[in-house]
Amino acid sequence: MKQELKRQIKQVIEDAFGLDFDTPEINVDFPKDEKFGDYSTNAAMVLGKIIKKNPMEIAELLRFNLSSLRLNLRIETVAPGYINFHLAPKYLQDKIAEINGLGEKFGNSDSGKGIKVNNEFISANPTGPLTVGNGRGGFCGDSLSRVLRKSGFEVINEYYVNDGGGQILKLGHSVLKDSEAVYVGDYIDRLNKKYAQVKDAKEAGQAAANDILENIIKKTVTEKMRISFDLWTSEQKIREDKYVDRAIEILKNKKMTYEAEGALWLRTTDFGDDKDRVLVKSDGQLAYFAGDCGYMLNKIERGFGRLVMGLGADHHGYIARLKALAQALGFVGDFRFIIVQLVRIVKDGKETRMSKRAGNVVTVDDLIDKVGHDVARFFFLMYSPNTHMSFDLSLAEEKSQKNPVYYVQYAHARICSILRKVRSEKKKVKSDADLSLLTHEKELALISELNKFPEIIEEISESYEVHKLPHYAIKLADKFHSFYNEARVIDEENPELTGARLNLVNAVRIVLAETLRLIGVEAPNKM
Repeated sequence: MKQELKRQIKQVIEDAFGLDFDTPEINVDFPKDEKFGDYSTNAAMVLGKIIKKNPMEIAELLRFNLSSLRLNLRIETVAPGYINFHLAPKYLQDKIAEINGLGEKFGNSDSGKGIKVNNEFISANPTGPLTVGNGRGGFCGDSLSRVLRKSGFEVINEYYVNDGGGQILKLGHSVLKDSEAVYVGDYIDRLNKKYAQVKDAKEAGQAAANDILENIIKKTVTEKMRISFDLWTSEQKIREDKYVDRAIEILKNKKMTYEAEGALWLRTTDFGDDKDRVLVKSDGQLAYFAGDCGYMLNKIERGFGRLVMGLGADHHGYIARLKALAQALGFVGDFRFIIVQLVRIVKDGKETRMSKRAGNVVTVDDLIDKVGHDVARFFFLMYSPNTHMSFDLSLAEEKSQKNPVYYVQYAHARICSILRKVRSEKKKVKSDADLSLLTHEKELALISELNKFPEIIEEISESYEVHKLPHYAIKLADKFHSFYNEARVIDEENPELTGARLNLVNAVRIVLAETLRLIGVEAPNKM
């Protein structure tokens, strides 16, 4: 409805004022204060600045014209020029039948139909266990893919294995415990026992990297984090398959390279980068950026229309050069980056560490072992990845409704308990219940929250702001608990109202379960 309402508002503006212009600044959003309705728009204020007219006069004119469209809305104007929209009870009541009819498909769309997306995330070097920072990016990337698939996109989850660079040599020295050792921890001690007989550092590093990938990283990702990658793409394999050589040749043929100081450079400044980048160093060795060229060509040739790349906090400077590279190689689709900022583990207000088994890092394994998968994932996703995060270990260890994960899961479990009681009494949720009986203030507020779900999915599929999902889950649980505390669901003296309310709580169960699935946590039937 949001997009339809936007379009109709713009059309009304053009019709009312005889204008033909694009108005991208006009927003139709959910008001922060629900007393201002289900939707609100700043159209009159934006237009007032353009045509130099009082926004309230414009708002009244727009309200009159919008009222004639019979949108099943009550429309009001509020100073300094907002137009607020209140959904009619009939619209909300019909929404319950729609949700129960569609089930988990409620909120599905084909907005991404025909668009192939490559979502590359985590991609940590295979030099040690995954850290909590990697975990944060992993959960974010996985949840985004779930939302994009619900919106009709064809999504490939990809992990790029950096097994061809200088870090592998450093790993080899660490495993051999020689004077150039860098990495420490129990896992290095284990690898030393296994590969100490390999005297060549590079060879030892390659063997250890493969061991870490197969026996540490993949196990963490699949068993602990519960993330499924469609592809694990090796940097070394990209080089062996000549993608790097071919990419450089393509760039040369496009006259986008030049030689200087004995090295081969790519003119990334032609595409907005702050400086040109070296492809082949003066000693003839490939620069790290050359590997990026090969991998980018590989992605382009696989026909992706969207590229998504998760990067660590220290990789913000890579964005401009990678965008430049994509353009230079001919990529014309949408290229997005998700920067994942640092994580601090905090308990009782103080930063804490849980283990030193992996050296000077906190591993995602340790965190999940401590608080559980669902809590770790939900907590990470509550924060936008581009903000620094303090993970509250004290709250995460709470096994009560103070913990937002348990609070939301308890709402789902409570609904399942109600429905089990109905089934035990040989009753069922009737699809022909009289939904017009749902007129209680708490009922309508709850349905209004359910109505937001498809639009939130649509927003996330465009903005990639997956942190909106757990916040929506908490808000929906709030509305359900508030309704439950004031309205008896099963009323033996009023079976018709009971039937309507059972339809309502089942719709909440459907949407809450689907929200939790997109987040990636369980929707328990009992707690």
